Amino acid sequence: MIATVGGLSVIAIVGVFLGRSAGADLSSGVWPAVALLPSIGLPIAFLLIVAFLIASVVRRRRLAQDGAE
Repeated sequence: MIATVGGLSVIAIVGVFLGRSAGADLSSGVWPAVALLPSIGLPIAFLLIVAFLIASVVRRRRLAQDGAE
């Protein structure tokens, strides 16, 4: 899920770069949504990575405590 959100955002960034270099009108059609996607997707991907790291640390601590007893 993290890779999907982050990858889609990176693809959107590349698409905007290619659209601008091709001279497309980025103010109409689907382009405003494509241009907005990285602004939403990249922070969500970052928060998902942080949540994954926290959950992983908590799980490892619980496993270590169960093994020590």
